Amino acid sequence: MNHQNTKVNILGTLIDNVSFSETLTIIHEGINNNKSIQLTDVNAGKLIQIESDQTLKESVAISDIINADGQSLVWASKLLGNPLKERVAGIDLMNDLVKLAHENQFKIYFFGAKDEVVKKVVEKYSKMYSKDIVAGYRNGYFSKNEEATIAKEISESNAQILFVAITSPFQENFMFNNKEVLKNVNFKMGVGGSFDVISGMTKRAPLWMQKNGLEWFYRFLQEPKRMWKRYLIGNSKFIYLVFKQKFGSSKS
Repeated sequence: MNHQNTKVNILGTLIDNVSFSETLTIIHEGINNNKSIQLTDVNAGKLIQIESDQTLKESVAISDIINADGQSLVWASKLLGNPLKERVAGIDLMNDLVKLAHENQFKIYFFGAKDEVVKKVVEKYSKMYSKDIVAGYRNGYFSKNEEATIAKEISESNAQILFVAITSPFQENFMFNNKEVLKNVNFKMGVGGSFDVISGMTKRAPLWMQKNGLEWFYRFLQEPKRMWKRYLIGNSKFIYLVFKQKFGSSKS
């Protein structure tokens, strides 16, 4: 894949320094040239998870594109002296890829979330564009022994694009464990809780909060009981490790 870009090392993960529009171009060209591309977007929380999850670490490392989906990574890259061009938000990328699929007669498989949620997402995009973009869909609840069958079903759906909307690290690990079977699908990415937002189940932070890196705080306000540990402890650990990388590595 011919995307010459510098990579930015944040806590040992090499993030591609590509803008939003460059990412779209790489994906579009990749599908046109029948490549197999896996994209992973990382934020502060995922970089912390990688520290203690070897499978996730490998799943992210083998990705063809690693995007920074978090304003905190853009700040960290500036502090570390190798600034990223911009944040590439997974949900925005997904929306633009659905439009791209419609314009180029690509088909998409939507995998993840609860049954009613994924159905709403498919309905919404079908109304917005056309039913022709849908190669198939299913919810994200399955047992380990169903995994191979699901991957085969996705592979045989003739989809060029796969969106996996399951929480980390399960979405990354699903794509990693089934990468051989999913080779036919030109482009694959994990989109986390994006289906919930598209379906209207959860609300996304206002634009001013997104631009100021406060999207995590908005999510925290929506679900404080579930999110406090992830954000308060995770964010503090992230800040500590970034400073450690900056000032610890100056000796080497």
